[in-house]
Amino acid sequence: MKTAPVALLYQALPPPLIDGLRKDAKPGGYSDGGADIAFALRTAGVNVVTPTSSPNPSRALDWVFPDTAEGIRSAGAAGASVLWANTVLFGGHPLETAMVDFDIVGQLPAAMQAFDDKFETNHFLAEAGLPVAGSFLLSGTAKENVCALADVEHACASRGMSFPMIVKPVRGRGSQGVTLVESLDALRDAATALIAAATFGDMLMVEEFLDGDEMTVTLMPPASPRPDGSRAPAHWALPPVYRFDQRGGVAPYNGDVPVTANSIAISPGRLRDPAIVAMIDSCVSAAALVDARTAIRIDCRADRDGLFKLFDLNMKPNMTGPGRPGRDDQDCLSAIAARANGWSYVDLLQAMLAAKWRQEPPGELS
Repeated sequence: MKTAPVALLYQALPPPLIDGLRKDAKPGGYSDGGADIAFALRTAGVNVVTPTSSPNPSRALDWVFPDTAEGIRSAGAAGASVLWANTVLFGGHPLETAMVDFDIVGQLPAAMQAFDDKFETNHFLAEAGLPVAGSFLLSGTAKENVCALADVEHACASRGMSFPMIVKPVRGRGSQGVTLVESLDALRDAATALIAAATFGDMLMVEEFLDGDEMTVTLMPPASPRPDGSRAPAHWALPPVYRFDQRGGVAPYNGDVPVTANSIAISPGRLRDPAIVAMIDSCVSAAALVDARTAIRIDCRADRDGLFKLFDLNMKPNMTGPGRPGRDDQDCLSAIAARANGWSYVDLLQAMLAAKWRQEPPGELS
């Protein structure tokens, strides 16, 4: 079957500073996952365009183009008509000018920039009536709607938040910088260290710690095919994945511990649990609210009453998977969910590809 030529983009552009906040770049710029996607699709017969004529499965950069203006031009010159943006996008990203000329697998750059702000996103979802972990912003000095580190005790008390709590970056990646703190002194120490390092900018989030089960839900975009071949008219969810063996109350970074070692799709019987049903419904609503154009992932945890609350919406979830040499343990959380849905890793990728979209060109003036 002839397919439209696809090129994978990886993060070559340095992440911008947005309102004093930074999303730390992943080493390799997601080229590993991009290569996994490209290799799997080509193996399945998809026409995948690569920077080299004979890419080596062991060399990630043989399979992916940089997400620069020149990289996008190179992908087009090599014959690509679809760009798979396996990268972190932002307002003003070079992809913005390519969205009318290429089909896209990825988010709108402006939407990714907006919803990569975890605090603002959670506030937006809470305002829409969804259950979200409570939090507030913290910085070294007071700013509008931002608590000063010196006033953090009052900020916690006035919001009815009690220890333990979570301190984390506002535009973080994975579990980087995420710390469980058991006391006011520990909170101050963790916050001081993160602010001083400035890896993530000059502001942090202090968030309520939810001590129940942790689940992660992958949401698929409208028009993506379901396992039975039907096309969903709206966002829909893959089976939730249960996370276990957290370290210090936090799921470890997948670069340190493969998610296959601490994650498993929930049993079909649990899908009937009212708390799970409510959680999935909330995640589907959230995906629609952020206009997710491709797969996203939302992390949730249950509070002491068993209510699952959303705490981390990921506009660009990890999409690594097996196939290339030495990658057999690299199933991402979304791939684990897909397998519970009867899909292989490449089935998930093909469903994402089927939901590609193109920006309508601006109307001509009469």
